[in-house]
Amino acid sequence: MADLLSIGTFSRMTFLTVKALRHYHDAGLLAPASVDPGSGYRYYRPDQVATARLIRRLRDLDLPVEEVREVLAAPDEATRNQVIVEHLERMSRQLQETQATVESLRRMLSGEDDLEVVERDEAALVMLAIRATVGGDEALSWWLDAFAELHRALRVAGLGRSGPDGAVFPTEFFTDGAGELVAFVPVTSAEDARRAASGRVRMDEVPAGRFAVTTYDGPMIDLDAAYSAVGRAVTERALASDGPVRERYLPLGSEDDLLHHRTEVCWPVTASG
Repeated sequence: MADLLSIGTFSRMTFLTVKALRHYHDAGLLAPASVDPGSGYRYYRPDQVATARLIRRLRDLDLPVEEVREVLAAPDEATRNQVIVEHLERMSRQLQETQATVESLRRMLSGEDDLEVVERDEAALVMLAIRATVGGDEALSWWLDAFAELHRALRVAGLGRSGPDGAVFPTEFFTDGAGELVAFVPVTSAEDARRAASGRVRMDEVPAGRFAVTTYDGPMIDLDAAYSAVGRAVTERALASDGPVRERYLPLGSEDDLLHHRTEVCWPVTASG
């Protein structure tokens, strides 16, 4: 075994503890070149050092053991690199989400989320709409797809709109984590709406009502501040609040730019006494 490395030497060369090396052996990531049948002592080849260092780097990046095994078993460098790149992209997204949460907490601590709430009457609307039962985790992607389809239906029919985009969120969407959402674009008449309806896009209506309303302009992660503000105002003013919440999206540029808008949160109430 003169050409083999003891587990202690291998540990020093790779910065992997003996415990970690035994774990990676048991997990099928890095088998020693030889195991003494009497003592169970492990020995490694010098050319395994590079593999051990790669494993340590990947585990430092929290790559799951199964994906580390996939990297090591990759038939070529391109396949191996693709697994690593996909994990790095996931980590980058997680880092962005963590940073957004940190900034949100700082705004909460500084009281930056105080919002004015007013009461407003909303007229009944005729609209092009898409309805679907949607869970919280898929709500954003559904929202983006629905409005892209609604805007396309408007263009194909050559119709204008009578107000900004909006959406309806029933109480169960918040309490149960899923509910029937409605994405809509108001139009002038039912005749126009029926003419543009196709596929998922249907003519629909929302009734008139009175709402407590606040306008939010900021990161999506802090939209709950707007809901908290109107809910608090409704409670303090002892107003009834049954029925779904409406959001209206006031564009900051092109109406087709779905991500740049101010959001009105409209919480249903009865007329204040």
